[in-house]
Amino acid sequence: MTVDPAGRILAALDRLAGDLPALGLAVSGGGDSIAMMHVAAEWARGRRLMVATVDHGLREDSAQEAEEVARAARALGLPHAILLWRRDTQVGNLMAQARDARLRLLSGWAQHNGLPAVALGHTANDLAETLVMRLARGSGIDGLAAMAEWRDAFGMRWLRPMLGAGRADLRDWLSARGIGWIDDPTNDNADYDRVRARQAIASLGLDVSGLARSAGHIGDARDALSDYAALVSKEAEAERGSLTLSRAALREAPPEIRRRILVAACRWVTGGDYPPRRATLLHALEAVMAQGRVTLDGAMISPTATGLRVTREAAAAQRAGATTGAVWDRRWKIGGLAPGQHVAALGFDALARLPWRDSGLLRDEAAASPAIWQGEALVAAPLLRDHASWTLRPLRGAADFRRLVKAH
Repeated sequence: MTVDPAGRILAALDRLAGDLPALGLAVSGGGDSIAMMHVAAEWARGRRLMVATVDHGLREDSAQEAEEVARAARALGLPHAILLWRRDTQVGNLMAQARDARLRLLSGWAQHNGLPAVALGHTANDLAETLVMRLARGSGIDGLAAMAEWRDAFGMRWLRPMLGAGRADLRDWLSARGIGWIDDPTNDNADYDRVRARQAIASLGLDVSGLARSAGHIGDARDALSDYAALVSKEAEAERGSLTLSRAALREAPPEIRRRILVAACRWVTGGDYPPRRATLLHALEAVMAQGRVTLDGAMISPTATGLRVTREAAAAQRAGATTGAVWDRRWKIGGLAPGQHVAALGFDALARLPWRDSGLLRDEAAASPAIWQGEALVAAPLLRDHASWTLRPLRGAADFRRLVKAH
């Protein structure tokens, strides 16, 4: 049977980006993303397309390969940018750091150019390989579920219009049109988990499309759990940058639903791009349901008379440092700063000199609140008492929490 990967990609682009006036394309030079670029160029029909390649500098030929992508993009009449990343530490997971750096660079590029979304070249093979990798790690349902066709992260919407296409079909499509691509030698390096998963799939003769469908079915189950979690958490109240959850509703919910709600609450408070680690979060859940107070990835979870209050951890707010800009600690939008003034956490030392109990805030919550400073002098603590000179607005409201509960 003849497979038309281009038709599937065109349909996905219509579904995911049909109402967008512009779109960014992340193109590495491999067969998958090169095929995406050519299909998207055909699809655009007056839309503004821009292409970017991230050069991680991890291989000797990476700069030359990025230039080859630039030439291929220009041949299609598409503007192209090369985004450079240089690792600033030799500590930690290289692949994870490179992945995050790639997304942050692409997000900055897209925002600078007024692009509302960026398309990535993940295919059905990526779905299958990810499923095998995460099975080996003992991942939960979120890890095993198929990648979503779209998601919001790092301040950008990411689209995956290629998930219905297989890698072999895409290369056949390119070859039939005389279009070349770059084969990354690391794709054959068994030091990497993904390469080992790819080799295992091939050696066992597993059907890539079947594995991708299984990931999709798991994704359907994940979506159902997310909807249930949204129902359980519908009474959550957002106030002054903190969140209050109904303890009765949580107590009656299955552990997995509690976990999902708490993940969303922590991310809502901190603005974090990733959830806390599963084991750490489950331990925190046990402590919280037993009336304990815990800190978790920069958030503090405290029992109240009828619920759980999720607030910013004071120490994490102090680590956020100071700013003279409009946004502080990824949580607050500040207006009215005068020259020489900055925003930083109120802190416990200053709190001791203020009637913070009158504000109705918890002690740690008040210490983590934004304060206006002039040098070392405290000027105002707007969350404890309104001031006409400054405006203070949380960056996230109750609707954002509900969105995070249902996020993947």
